[in-house]
Amino acid sequence: MISETTISTQQKKMIDWAKLRADFPILDQQVHGHPLVYLDNAASSQKPRAVIDCLSNYYEKDNANVHRGIHELSNRATAAFEASRQRVATFINAKTQDEIIFTRGTTEGINLIAASWGSKNIKAGDKILLTEMEHHSNIVPWQLLAEKTGAKLVYIPVTGDEGLLDLSKLDQLLTPEVKLFAFTHISNTLGTLNPVAELCERARKLGVTTLVDAAQSAGHLPLDVQSLGCDFLVFSGHKICGPTGIGVLWGRQEILDNMPPYHGGGEMIVTVDFFKSTFKKAPHRFEAGTPDISGVIALHAALDYLDAVGRENIFKHDQELATYCYDQLAQLKNVRLFGPKTGRAGLVSFLLEDVHAHDVVTVADQRGVALRGGHHCNQPLMKKLGIASTARASFYFYNTRAEVDRFIEVTREIQKFFGA
Repeated sequence: MISETTISTQQKKMIDWAKLRADFPILDQQVHGHPLVYLDNAASSQKPRAVIDCLSNYYEKDNANVHRGIHELSNRATAAFEASRQRVATFINAKTQDEIIFTRGTTEGINLIAASWGSKNIKAGDKILLTEMEHHSNIVPWQLLAEKTGAKLVYIPVTGDEGLLDLSKLDQLLTPEVKLFAFTHISNTLGTLNPVAELCERARKLGVTTLVDAAQSAGHLPLDVQSLGCDFLVFSGHKICGPTGIGVLWGRQEILDNMPPYHGGGEMIVTVDFFKSTFKKAPHRFEAGTPDISGVIALHAALDYLDAVGRENIFKHDQELATYCYDQLAQLKNVRLFGPKTGRAGLVSFLLEDVHAHDVVTVADQRGVALRGGHHCNQPLMKKLGIASTARASFYFYNTRAEVDRFIEVTREIQKFFGA
């Protein structure tokens, strides 16, 4: 976890947050006659002009397929595509760009690992350890694998509304029978920031392979896969100012080299005859067919933008807004809050007494405030908490305290409207 004092007040004052906000053209609009307050960043972030321009520039000047052509457009596209792979490697401190596999997003990355690594390494009687706060994308692929192999899923419990992992149960759950420990870095419902390095270290001592779902953390705080000590890490571009449809799977080179292909087709082969094929090494072994070329190239622009702002600065900004929002909601009557009171990441989930989360989100939208309502792809967690859904406000560096104040004002209006 990043310390509250990592960034000095002087450093933070150097950032012109209002100027950064102006880089996001979508934010300068009205919705239902009100200025847009976009607080749905955990679902998808907005894109700065630099990313939008990068997409346009590719299609206007360099549009061609990668790796297979020898004409100039293909050469330029290929160079930009592979430069992005190296940029991602730098972004997460991978040892080599060959550890970076481009996917459609976090979901496909986890499915790739389950289908490829899992089919070779998981057998009947093995255990797969997850947590009760996992997104469906880090549950369903393992359920499918367990059904095929006869493996068993086990879960680290969550401590109720406070939303922390009950690590007192870890020793009895993390045993030599566990072959994979897969867990989220930041809960997309609770805002809990899990101790990744500690969990990976404890797993490594038992020879357990680890997977970190960094969908909610990749663009919000620094990531160093070597320091974290994980074996796999996945994240999505659209949550970190990049385009939709592009994601990243990082894996240790020695593990990737022993994994069979996930998809078959062009680009991932060395030779093909009518009855047998040979395959390239990672990462290209796992990138069959024409990739999302523009998405990969624009992801480079997104990572450059984030690092120009500074991920430490982003984390501090997000955390301050979330803490302020939590404290303001806590002062209202008949509000149930979820997740830790302190040390949370940049989102807050809540319920208003006798008001359905979807009603909260619908009325907020009529006042220009974009929230998220539902189970957030966390149905098992919701069941554990005894609820069907929550409303959620999630923040990014272009959000402001004034927007939080507007959200609280709208929440009071909703309570008054429903008599809550």
